[in-house]
Amino acid sequence: MKIIYVIISKYVKFDLQFNYIDLTLNKIFFSQEDMDVDFFSILTLLGGVGLFLFGMNMMGDSLKNLAGGSLERILEKLTTGKSQATGAIKGFGLGTGVTAIIQSSAATTIMLIGFVNAGIMKLSQAIPVVFGANVGSTATAQILRLGDLGEDMFILKLLKPSSFAPVLIGIGAFIILFARKKKHKDIAGILVGLGILFLGMNTMEAVFAPLKESETFQNLFISFSNPLLGILIGLVLTAIIQSSSASVGILQALSSTGVVSYGSSIPIIIGINIGKCFAILLGSIGANKKAKRVAMSYLLFNIIGAIFFVVVIYGLQLFITFPFMDKIINRGVIANLHFMFNFIIAILLLPFANKIADLTGKIIGDDKESKIDKELASLDPMLLDTPNIALNQAQKVMFSMTDSIKENFELGSQLLSEYNEETAGKLLENEMFIDKCESALNEYLLKITSKRLHSSERKLASELLNSVSDLERIGDHCENLLIVGRKISDEKISFSTQGTMEINTLLQATANIIDTTFTAFKNDDLTAVSRIEPLAQSITEVKEIIKDHHVIRLQTGDCDIDGGFALVDILTSLDRIGSHCSNIGLHIAKKLATDSFDEMHGHIYTNGYKTSEEYKALYCYYMSLYSDPITEKYKASLSELEHKISQSDANKSSAPKSVDLNTTKADKNEQQTKKEPKLKEIKKAKIEKVKQKKDSKKK
Repeated sequence: MKIIYVIISKYVKFDLQFNYIDLTLNKIFFSQEDMDVDFFSILTLLGGVGLFLFGMNMMGDSLKNLAGGSLERILEKLTTGKSQATGAIKGFGLGTGVTAIIQSSAATTIMLIGFVNAGIMKLSQAIPVVFGANVGSTATAQILRLGDLGEDMFILKLLKPSSFAPVLIGIGAFIILFARKKKHKDIAGILVGLGILFLGMNTMEAVFAPLKESETFQNLFISFSNPLLGILIGLVLTAIIQSSSASVGILQALSSTGVVSYGSSIPIIIGINIGKCFAILLGSIGANKKAKRVAMSYLLFNIIGAIFFVVVIYGLQLFITFPFMDKIINRGVIANLHFMFNFIIAILLLPFANKIADLTGKIIGDDKESKIDKELASLDPMLLDTPNIALNQAQKVMFSMTDSIKENFELGSQLLSEYNEETAGKLLENEMFIDKCESALNEYLLKITSKRLHSSERKLASELLNSVSDLERIGDHCENLLIVGRKISDEKISFSTQGTMEINTLLQATANIIDTTFTAFKNDDLTAVSRIEPLAQSITEVKEIIKDHHVIRLQTGDCDIDGGFALVDILTSLDRIGSHCSNIGLHIAKKLATDSFDEMHGHIYTNGYKTSEEYKALYCYYMSLYSDPITEKYKASLSELEHKISQSDANKSSAPKSVDLNTTKADKNEQQTKKEPKLKEIKKAKIEKVKQKKDSKKK
C-alpha cells in the first residue's frame, strides 16, 4: 500500500491538470478564428465514432447469425474436463475464440451472465471464459493495425483499409440487394460491417490529421502521461461509448497525429479496460446473485490488472527511468499493448479462478431458490438475443412440466382409491408449479417468436408454443382426479369390483399414452408419435364401453347413481387427457416433418395415417390390451342381467289372474311400458353395435 501512496503523491495534480485541459480544449476547438470549421470537425468525429460502432456491431451480428447459434451452443456445452486446470484452459480458449468472432467481450460476458442465471453453466465454468473474453476483445485492434501497412507495393497498398473498405461495402451491398438466401446476406453483412468499421476509422483519422502540427494538442496529450489522469480519460471515454474496441480504435486513430507515446497510451489503455466493465455491470441488473458474481469477476479481473500494471510500471519508474516512455508509437504497438494487458493478467489470474469465485461470493453472497424460482429463472430475458439457447431453456422448463404432470397423474390415480390430504397437497403444489410455468412459458415463447429465427428454431418455437397449453390442460385433468377422489371419500361412494377393474384398466391406458407422449416430446421420437393417435382412439372406445357396462350394472343393482356421476367425471378426464396427448403428438410431427409437410393442414397427416396398416395394427393391439379384458366381464354381466329379466318374466307369467284390481294394475303397467323405452332391448341393440364396431376394427 505504501508504494501506491507514493505513486499517487507523485502523480496526482488534479487541479493543475484539469485547468490545463480546459484551457487547451478551448484553444483547440473554440478558437475565434476557426470556430465553424472546428465545430463541424467535432460533428465529423462523432460521425466517425458512430460508423465505427455500427460497423463493429453489424459485423458481429452477421457472424452470430451465420453461425446459427453454434457459438452459443459451444459455450452452453462447456465441460470441466478431466482436471480443474484442463477445464479452465478450455474455458479460457473458448472465451477468447468466441469474443474474437463476435468482437465484443461485453456481449460474451452478458451471454455468460444469462447462462449462469439460467443454470446452464456453473460459476466455476464461467470465470475462465470471462478471462478469455478479455483477451478476445483485443482482436479488433489487431485488425485495425492493417492501416500501418506501407504503400511501396501495390499489394500492400491494396491491403490498407482506406483502399479495400469501399470495395468491401460495395460488394456487400450488391449481395444484400440481390441475394435471396439468408446465409449469403449474413456473409454480405460481415463484409459491409468490416468496411464501415474501417471507414469510421478513416473518418476519425481525417479529423485528427490537422492536429499533427498543433503544439497545444501535443502538450495536451503529453499531460496524459500522468497515470491517474490517463486512466480517468480512458475510463470515462469507454464508459460513455460502451465499447473498449472503439476506445482503442480512437486511440489508434490519434496515433496518426504522431503525438501518442508509450507514456500517454499505457494509462489510457488501463483506464479503457476498467471502463468497459460498466456495460457488464448494467447487463447484470435483475439477474440472480450467481449471475452478478460473473459480472463481478469481470470487474475484478480488470481492476486487479490495473492495480498490477500501475504498481509494476509506475512503481519501478520511481527508481528506474524508462527511456522508451517518450517514444512515439503507431496503431500496431497500441494493439499489442492492449493485448499484453489482458493476456498477462489472464495468465496470472487463471490459476486462481476458484479463489476469485470465492471472493465474488463474499462480496455479493448467493441465493437460495425454490423449485419454481429455479425453473423460471432459466427463462432469462438476457437469452432472448440468442434464440437457440432461449428455446432450449424453454424446452427444459417444459420437460420439468412433463415430470410434474406425470407425477400428478400417479398421485391422482392413488387418490381415487385412497384419498389423503398429504398426497393431495403434493398434487396441488405440483399443479401450482405447472400453472406458473405455463404462464411464464407463453410470455417467453411469444418474445422468442418476435426474434429473427432460423427454420429449425421457428419449428421448435411453434411446437413448444402449441404444446404448452395442452400440457397445462393435462395437468388440470389430473387435478380433476383429486376432486373426484375427495368426493368419493367424503360421500362414501363405492364402485363394484367390475367397475373398479374397468377404471383401473382405463387408468393404465391413460398412463401409457402419457408416457408415450412425453417420450416422443423429450426425444423427438417419431416411432412413439405414431403410437399416440391409435392409443388415444382406443381410450375413447374403452370409455364408451365402460359407460355401457355401467348402465348394465345399474340394472343389476351393482352400482348406484352417485357412483355413476363420479364414474363419468373420471372417464371424461381420462378421455380429455388422451385428446391433449394426441394434439401434442401432432405438434411434434409437424416439427419433425420435412419442408413439404402441409403445416396449414396438419390433420391431413393424421387422417392419412389412420388409413395405414400400421395404424390399424396398433389400434387392434391396444383394443385387445385394454378392451378385451373388460368385455369378457361385460358378457358375464349381460348374461346375468338377461337371466334376471327372464326370471322376472317367468314369475309374471305364473302369477294368478283373479281380480279386477290385478287387471287394472296390468293395464297401468302396460301403459307405463309404452311411455318408457324398453331398456333391455335398447341395451341389447347397443351392445350388438359395439361388438360389430369392434369386429370391423379388427378386420
